[in-house]
Parts: sequence; C-alpha cells; structure tokens
Amino acid sequence: MNGKTQALLLKILFLLFAFNTLTLCIYFTAHYKTSSSSSSHRKPTSENRFPFPENRRSSKPWPILPSYLPWSHSSTVPLRSCEAYFGNGFNRRVDLLKPNLAGKLAGWFRCWYSETLASSICEGARVRMWPERISMSRGGERIEEVIGRKEETELPKFRNGAFELDGGDTVASKERVLADEKFLNGFVPAGEIQSHTMRALFGSFRVVSGNDFDCQEWIEEPVLLVTRFEYANLFHTITDWYSAYVSSRVVGLPNRPHLVFVDGHCKTPLEETWKALFSSLKYAKNFSAPVCFRHVIFSPLGYETALFKGLTEGINCHGGSSHELWLKPDVQKTARLSEFGEMVRAAFGFPVDRQVERPPSIHNVLFVRREDYLAHPRHGGRVESRLTNEQEIFDSLQNWASNHRECKVNLVNGLFAHMSMKEQLRAIQDASVIIGAHGAGLTHIISALPKTVILEIISSLFRRPHFALIAQWKGLEYHAINLSGSHADPNVVIEHLLRIMTSLGC
Repeated sequence: MNGKTQALLLKILFLLFAFNTLTLCIYFTAHYKTSSSSSSHRKPTSENRFPFPENRRSSKPWPILPSYLPWSHSSTVPLRSCEAYFGNGFNRRVDLLKPNLAGKLAGWFRCWYSETLASSICEGARVRMWPERISMSRGGERIEEVIGRKEETELPKFRNGAFELDGGDTVASKERVLADEKFLNGFVPAGEIQSHTMRALFGSFRVVSGNDFDCQEWIEEPVLLVTRFEYANLFHTITDWYSAYVSSRVVGLPNRPHLVFVDGHCKTPLEETWKALFSSLKYAKNFSAPVCFRHVIFSPLGYETALFKGLTEGINCHGGSSHELWLKPDVQKTARLSEFGEMVRAAFGFPVDRQVERPPSIHNVLFVRREDYLAHPRHGGRVESRLTNEQEIFDSLQNWASNHRECKVNLVNGLFAHMSMKEQLRAIQDASVIIGAHGAGLTHIISALPKTVILEIISSLFRRPHFALIAQWKGLEYHAINLSGSHADPNVVIEHLLRIMTSLGC
C-alpha cells in the first residue's frame, strides 16, 4: 500500500469519526431539548421512571433469522397473496392524529390496515392508560387461586377514557373521541368475533389537551398491548404470538417490545414463551395508577391472523425458501411461518443460523401425547380423548422401533404437559418424524425443521384442517390417517410410519 492510499484511508476514517460524533451530539442535544421542553410547560412528573424494574436494561434485540425477509410497507403487495396473508399486507395507512411537525409536544396515532385480513395494526405516541377504567379481574394469579372464576370477569370492559392520547394544544379544554363508529366499522370490523375487545379498546380512546396530560409513570421503550381469549390453548396462543410478532415487524421496531396484557386471565405455562419472545411482561392491572407510553402498539386479535382465518377461507399458499423468494417472488409461496418458527426457537437459545445436522442412520420419531391437565379456572382437568387407544399405539410403535434394523429409531414420548417449553422445542427440533392425534400440541410443527415429516391420526369426530394447513404453509411433508371412529389399528400406523422411514433412507 503506497503513501497516497494510506493518507486517503486516514482521511476517510477521520471523516467517518467526525460524522458519527456530530450525529451523537445532535441526537443527545435534541433529546435534552425535548425533555426540557416537557418539563418547562407541564407539571413536574417522573417521566424518566421505567416501571419494569426487572428490565431496566435496554430491550432485547431481534435475533438473526435465516428465513427473514424485509417487512417494508409496499402498496404493490397483491390482495390475498401469501405475503398479504402472512407478512406485511398492512399497507393502507390511516392517521387519526398526525405528528406535530412544528416541534410542539403532542402525541400521534395511526393504523396500518390490511384489506386481505380486514384487520389493523395501530400505534401511537404519548398514550395514557387508566387501569381503574378497565373492568376485569387482576390477572396473573396462580390458577389454584381462581378456580371457578367466570370467563366474562377476565375479559376487559372499557369505560370512556380508559385510554387517552395527548392532543397537545390542538385540543380545547373538552376531550374528543379518537375513533368514531365509522372508523371502527371501516378499519376494525368486528366480523364474526362476538366480543371484539380491541375494537372496544379503540372505542374508549379520548384525545385530551396537553395541559391535562400528566403521568407519574412513563414507559420509555416501545410497548405492545395484547388482549387474549383462549390463552391456555397452544394453537390459539400461537395465533396471538404470531400476531404480536407481525405487529412488531410491521411498525418497524428496532428491538423486541415490552408486553402488557390487557386482560385478567390467570398464569399458564405458556407465559414462559411470551417472556422469551419479547422483552418483558406485565398485566394492565399491575399498574396502580395511570401509566403513559412513549410508543405503544396494539396487536390484533389472534382470530384475525391467517393461521385462524385460513381454517375457513382456503388460503392457497405453500411454504418456500426465503432465499428463493427473495430472488424470485411468488404470490403463492411464503417463508413467513419458517421465519416465525425460527424466532420461537431462537427465543429459547437454539441456534438457527446453521442447519441442524441429523445423523442419517439415527432418527427420532416424536409421538405427541394428549394428557390431562388443568387448563383454566373453568376446566375440570380432563382432556377429551381424540385417540382412545393412544397408549396401545405408543407401545406398538415402541416395540416396532426397538426391532427395526435398517437404522436406529428413537421413539420419543411427547408428554408435553410435563415438559418445559424449551424441552418441547428441543424434541420438535430433533424429530425426523412427528406423529400425533389431532390436538393443539401438534401446533408445535410451526417450529419444526424443513425436512420434518408429519403424520396426523385423525378421529372422525375431529376432521379439522389445522395441521395439514400449517404443514402446507411451512412446506413440510404431511400424511394423515383418517379413522372411522377414534380407535386406530396399530398395524396401519406402523405401515404408514414404515413408508415414511423408507423415504428417509431408513
């Protein structure tokens, strides 16, 4: 390298250093001015207080996901395409209160609407929540403490002003409604949902004068508000997880948000995954006084995701490689469920940036079992059987696996009700084949590796497309054994499994 080249490189490095220094100075100066402005013409408040003491450090970063594709807003996403259903079809922006471009302190509120899903992801700045104006149980209790509690007491009912938006000096002394009936019908339609809690939440919003917008508690980092219904069922909870993940990506959050449950449900083992996926978790009733959010996002109900709507709408999509879709987009293919499955595994510390290699001569066959467990306060603890001779099937498979000579087959007993979520995910990740009767536990296939094969045993009483569709949307090989009742012939199950193992070279 000659002297001129070295001198040029030194100049470039110096200019980059100077530029970064100037940028930081501008950022901190602007931040200081905003804080000073806030305190100069508002009542003194502890705006720097962060009411998540267990998470005083910055929010969790997004992991690097091999199947990730950009979530940029584009008006060219075709209606009812796979990207519109599973990715960012939220391309119609509606501003209910625009940001104040004059630099005056005020909030803003906007929604991103998906015509394909008939659903909106909304977000706002300088939003205040009044827990006392939300009628519901406290939430987060141990299930043993609330046995027999009615579901209606757990679902939120919002009084006017349960949520308020800082309108700055654009609002006179009298508050005004943020979202009227016309807006709600157009952008948050109830559809087939009898009790649309998010629609009711938006209906409670009021825009208030900046002079009346004071808070003792502020949350500085982005917060995602979630309301749940069937919170103890894995399938329905995964629709909520997916909605929360999509919402975070659509609004472009640089890190994983904090969560606030706006419902009064008790704790379940599935909370472990909520906490792993996102930065922290609180219940709305954990706050004893009004709390203000610098940036808040409202996650649509899980019923409004493609995972749920696809059960009746017939979404003609197939799983594909993100690399191939990046090079050659296809409206009938998606890698979004693979991306989300990687997100779930990464949240529990599993490496997703490299392919998990399975020894060709050893295969794990995971048998997902249905077990009795106490799901919620109104549940008797007994799980309805979908396969009356499940134990007989398992024992027969165990005997077959121990005598299979072509390769080593490990039959894994998937007693998920007695396993932590990390243990469940490890069993899913390590499985070459996943077998099970129709039941929520099979929803775990959303986190399965690309070459995993699914074999579902379906009772005539439960012919539902949930897992055939998830396998299709993930691009997984899927087989079904349709029973005439709820009793399976062990030999038939073994024959199906033997054909699958042969296709795997075993």
